[in-house]
Formats: sequence, structure tokens, C-alpha cells
Amino acid sequence: MRIIAGDLKGRRLATPRDNKVRPTSDKVKEAIFNMISGCYEDEVVADIFAGTGNLGLEAISRGASHCYFGDKSKDSLALVRENVNTCRVEDQATIIWGDCHMVLKRIPQKVQVIFLDPPYQDGLMISCIEKIQELGLLAEDGCIVAEHSLEEKLPEAIGAFEKLKEKRYGKIAVSIYG
Repeated sequence: MRIIAGDLKGRRLATPRDNKVRPTSDKVKEAIFNMISGCYEDEVVADIFAGTGNLGLEAISRGASHCYFGDKSKDSLALVRENVNTCRVEDQATIIWGDCHMVLKRIPQKVQVIFLDPPYQDGLMISCIEKIQELGLLAEDGCIVAEHSLEEKLPEAIGAFEKLKEKRYGKIAVSIYG
């Protein structure tokens, strides 16, 4: 796994030794950043269910000013910390331990892009998006990037957020809400 564009292009990221974490593939990651092109530059982003920190680090590489990385797995957060250190972006990263609701509550400012990539079939996506709305966490012109199994059909609207785009990549779907 590597950073595919920007200042950190080509930087290799540490990956888990087991199958508990499912990092976003380079193909899907490139598609995600094409879908949200430019809306994260000089902006704050959040990578919830961070796993390895892959999406947040890609955003920093492409110009995001700061990323909040959150995960409830201490093993995953150790990987995020290792990858943040490898990329030398410690001053642009805040790492938060907890479930998605706890992590979201601990983000002290509005965020332009929120990446959500929970374990598939855990039913966490909708409750996380509802929590984002409840906390007023998303910037006015921001977006939520929801990576999910193609089998998990997400509604056209969740609370006040409407589905703006959806793309499919094999067994994976990416839905953008705003």
C-alpha cells in the first residue's frame, strides 16, 4: 500500500499482518479522490475507522491541512501512528481512540471531508452519519465519503445529508453525501 499522489507520492505505508483491517485499494482510493477532487486542499479532514490511515494520509499528501484519525482498535491506531511518523506529518495529524461516536465527539472543529470506512455489514454507517449531523461536524460545503459493501444499500438521504454520487468497484461501493 502506498500514497498515490501529492507531496508524499510513492511513500509506502505499513499494513496489518492479519485480515482484521481491510485497507482501501489503490484503485478505489484513486476513484474516491477523483470524485471529491480539490475540495480538501488547505482544509481539515477526518478518517474515521482509519485502519492504517491510508485515506487521511492520501488527503494530507494532496493538500489537506490536518487530519483527525479515529479508530477503536489500538492495533490500528499503532499502524496509523507508524504511518504518520513514516510520512513525517505529525504536526498535521491528531489520533483519537474510540468508537465512531466517541471519535466524532472529540473532533473540536468543522471538517470539510469525512471518510467513513467501517467494517462491512456492521451496520455502523448510518448511525455515524446521523451522529455527524447531530454534532454539526461537517462544514457547510463539505462531504462524507462512505465506502461500503455493494450489498449494503445506503439510502438516498440520511438525515439532512443527500447522496450526491455513488460509484461501484467490484464488490465495493463509494457513496458521497453532502
